[in-house]
Amino acid sequence: MSNKSNKIINKFKYIIGLDDFEEEVVEEPIDPFVEEELPVKKRVNNRIVSIHTNLSMKLTIHEPRRYEDAPKIVEDIKNRKTVVINLEHMDGDSKRQIFDFLNGAIYALEGVIQKVAKDIFILAPNNVEINGNIKEQLKNKGIFPWQK
Repeated sequence: MSNKSNKIINKFKYIIGLDDFEEEVVEEPIDPFVEEELPVKKRVNNRIVSIHTNLSMKLTIHEPRRYEDAPKIVEDIKNRKTVVINLEHMDGDSKRQIFDFLNGAIYALEGVIQKVAKDIFILAPNNVEINGNIKEQLKNKGIFPWQK
């Protein structure tokens, strides 16, 4: 076959995709990898903040008259409210029953209970910390001068 007919056949093969035409592969020069040092940020120890800090802290005061009032007090503690209870208006047996119930609830909820005065207690959920002894603080400030 002539050279001209070969060119026509090759073009035809090229058009329909049967040509063994190889593309020339050109490699681009690769830049050498340069590792950059990024500035290291100093890690500052932030305080750990409880999830519940965005809630407003509430304090409730209860003066229970009977044992049936105890579950309401426990509900307040479960809702992360600090509770002050005054048991002065209860008789001895009922006072002991309600105190035992509340003390068990505080233990189960990992809360804190502290005596403020005779028959008055602060009950706090586990997200509230009660520091110090109020009797000692009042005694040192001279509010109870007879206890010096």
